[in-house]
Amino acid sequence: MYEVSHGRNLVATRASYPPAVVAPYAAFMTAGAVPERARRDVFTRFLVRVWLPDRPGALGAVASRIGALGADIVGIDVLEQGDRVAVDEFAITLLRPDLIDLLTREIEEVDGVSVEAWRRVERFPDPRLDFLRLVEDLIAAPDLTTLETRLVTAIVSEFTAEWSAIVAAAGVLVAAGEPIPPPEVLEALAAGTGASPLVASGVTGPDDLAVAPMPARRATLLAGRDGHPFRALERRQILSLARIADRLPALGDTD
Repeated sequence: MYEVSHGRNLVATRASYPPAVVAPYAAFMTAGAVPERARRDVFTRFLVRVWLPDRPGALGAVASRIGALGADIVGIDVLEQGDRVAVDEFAITLLRPDLIDLLTREIEEVDGVSVEAWRRVERFPDPRLDFLRLVEDLIAAPDLTTLETRLVTAIVSEFTAEWSAIVAAAGVLVAAGEPIPPPEVLEALAAGTGASPLVASGVTGPDDLAVAPMPARRATLLAGRDGHPFRALERRQILSLARIADRLPALGDTD
């Protein structure tokens, strides 16, 4: 799960950090200090979600702060864009995992920038390849129950959701995660989201809830997580997976 940042720039507070705090790490990363193979072995990987103001130079300033600690930006995904702000997810490698707190504070030294959350990962996701792998797993499901179970399990693991469920008029079909809300709560969520066309379509919704309609099953896919909101890109990805899964029974088992 993600660790939530306090977001110091949200309250416009600033602080400086003495060079002595950063210097030992910077010196350790000097060229030749650590063999390249050894550096790859000891790197720790983090995904860091950052609020960036829509102004020239903001991204470059953040990248400069990250590089100043000897960290490396492996990739950037734009999760959501608004009129004046964007939410980007940085894939970052650090030589020492305990430096993540210092890294978030350094990022937030850039005016108007705030770290929403971060989490440590064993590998960096590849959105395109990972999506194709999930679709392949769904297509390979031998029956409808397995298909639905794989879908909700994938939502939990790939989107760091606490729980996911498919709810129909007859009740909860499948669910995964922990803790899973009681059936009556899931049924109430499915019914309540249906009252708003935008929420029911999966385009938007409460920060802690993602919704995707499955009309062929006359069901709704739900996913919940606390601590950090579902972003627009994630909602679109969940919608696509639900639509694909909703159509797959036509290819095989429809019982």
